[in-house]
Amino acid sequence: MRRNALRLGALSLRWRPRSIAVCGVLVLLVLLLWALLLGTGSLALGPSEVLSSLLGQGQDPTAQRVIQRVRLPRALTATLVGAALGMAGAIFQSISRNALGSPDVIGFTTGAASGAIVQIMLFDSGPLATSLAAVAAGLCTALMVLLLARKGRTSGGYRLVLVGIGVGASLSGLNNILLVTGNLDQAMFAQLWLAGSLNTRTWSHVLPAALGLLAIAPIALYHARRINLLEMGDATATQLGVAVERTRLVMVLAAVGLTAIATAAAGPIAFVALAGPQLARRLTRCAEVPLVSGALMGAVLLLAADLLSQRLAFHANLPIGLMTGLLGGFYLLWLLVRSRRV
Repeated sequence: MRRNALRLGALSLRWRPRSIAVCGVLVLLVLLLWALLLGTGSLALGPSEVLSSLLGQGQDPTAQRVIQRVRLPRALTATLVGAALGMAGAIFQSISRNALGSPDVIGFTTGAASGAIVQIMLFDSGPLATSLAAVAAGLCTALMVLLLARKGRTSGGYRLVLVGIGVGASLSGLNNILLVTGNLDQAMFAQLWLAGSLNTRTWSHVLPAALGLLAIAPIALYHARRINLLEMGDATATQLGVAVERTRLVMVLAAVGLTAIATAAAGPIAFVALAGPQLARRLTRCAEVPLVSGALMGAVLLLAADLLSQRLAFHANLPIGLMTGLLGGFYLLWLLVRSRRV
């Protein structure tokens, strides 16, 4: 495969034409989906009306308010959440060396949901406290899984996936107990949150998600070369000068942070973290961990699912988590049937 390198003094950046082309196409798809989503709803708008409303030059003040206060925050939230999940999924699949190693499969999303449910059911908290609890619970779940999965001096591989599935199942049972024994109104609110939704997203959801992604993504990208070496095996990576356990811990914490941010912004979103990196890797045909392309693919998948939920879901405007769960279930079945080894 053809490689190119850009050198700036002591720094060297290696890139591949095919990967750059795929990322460019994904960016164009994101922009196209934005245009479609901003014009979709009870108030249908054409491309020219959408553009003029974005620029503040629209002649219809109602359309301008709908675009700037409702649809644009929703589209941006979907993009940020999808990108965070796509990058987190790429990291988890690399560390676990398993195609099923995504945060929703190995329990980290369930852990974040547990924190939110506790806040809703026991403390009747508002959106901010619920989001903070989701982030804190996601980090605590990751720490628990890492400690339980540790065997000798390593904590990666299939053991991480299996322990994560077990912890996730236990937390799911705890969530159900809280929902059954709690107040009915609070249980209904918690169920709506668990469905995962982009409805009523505002700029107060966009800003924390954007700041979190901008803070964590550079850390993951800085360690990209080291995590690529980890895929060659711990022994080989150690011989090449990689601090294996420290790198693994940093990347797991980065991935958990991305997952918690996404869960806090939109609730539990299934299968985007699973499918995004895999599809990106198939398109780029690149052996490296698809951090950037996986993030872009995650954004495309979530935006497309949101468009489908608004336009094709029998006019029911389904919560985005239900739509991704439906589509992701078919993808998972296809993956299991097609692959001899998962």
